[in-house]
Amino acid sequence: MTETALSTKHLLGIKYIQREDIALIFETAAQFKQVINRPIKKVPSLRDITIANLFFENSTRTRLSFELAEKRLSADTINFSAASSSVKKGESLLDTVNNILSMKVDMIVMRHPAPGAPMFLSQHIDANIINAGDGTHEHPTQALLDAFSIRESVGELEGKKIVIVGDITHSRVALSNIFCLQKLGAEVMVCGPPTLIPQNINALDVKVEYDVKKALEWCDVANVLRIQLERQDIQYIPSLREYTQYYGIDKALLNSLSKEITILHPGPINRGVELSSDVADSDQSIILQQVENGVAIRMAVLFLLAGQKRL
Repeated sequence: MTETALSTKHLLGIKYIQREDIALIFETAAQFKQVINRPIKKVPSLRDITIANLFFENSTRTRLSFELAEKRLSADTINFSAASSSVKKGESLLDTVNNILSMKVDMIVMRHPAPGAPMFLSQHIDANIINAGDGTHEHPTQALLDAFSIRESVGELEGKKIVIVGDITHSRVALSNIFCLQKLGAEVMVCGPPTLIPQNINALDVKVEYDVKKALEWCDVANVLRIQLERQDIQYIPSLREYTQYYGIDKALLNSLSKEITILHPGPINRGVELSSDVADSDQSIILQQVENGVAIRMAVLFLLAGQKRL
């Protein structure tokens, strides 16, 4: 394992790390991917580290992926759910975390509905913090595993054309992906209904397309997002049926393109809405590879932030 460390104490967002950090995470994740495909999948790398998983929002894939990554590294873990905690009684975020830290916790993995919550904590506590999603802001480990999976599928990202399709306005995955892909030299386009594309998107130096077929014809890879109805306070589209009619991707649409493209999806998939089952389960889809790579990427992030130098 390399002796090089990340340039930051926390992983708060892709915006705050360097291209060299991403390369180091990928290099480390590739080694851990070999580990988790061995008959004995555990290593003692974080045997002396205690990690608290604080999820103030519902999560399945991300929470399970982090928990599995921690177990593979032999860390001690504490799992915290806001639904059954003193937060429901009015306890502040900082008090909650300080109470957990008094149990001698070294690292915190946190998902929170408020954008900036991980950044706020990082300014008040000493533990390493990993942002597992903060509102509509960022989801850095998802972007890292997406880019890692794309690189496995189509090679280095420099010069590659990646389109992100769907609900861009409410997606923390979209923002983190844009930052990550651009740092790795890819061209990025966003595609979706005008009501689901942020008005200031041009400030991020991305292309914008409202016709999904044109977007797919342009790209090498399409990362398809779901409509995040739980984050929408007003109706941004007439109906899911109409969204599917204009922006849903099915096998007939893919077969009509002049080239074969790679399909990603961060999950959960709303089958029959943004993707048809024959696309999600096709050879062009690398969705299950994303899930596998998520464990390796999160192992790498935990390992590097903990400052351990051994496998």
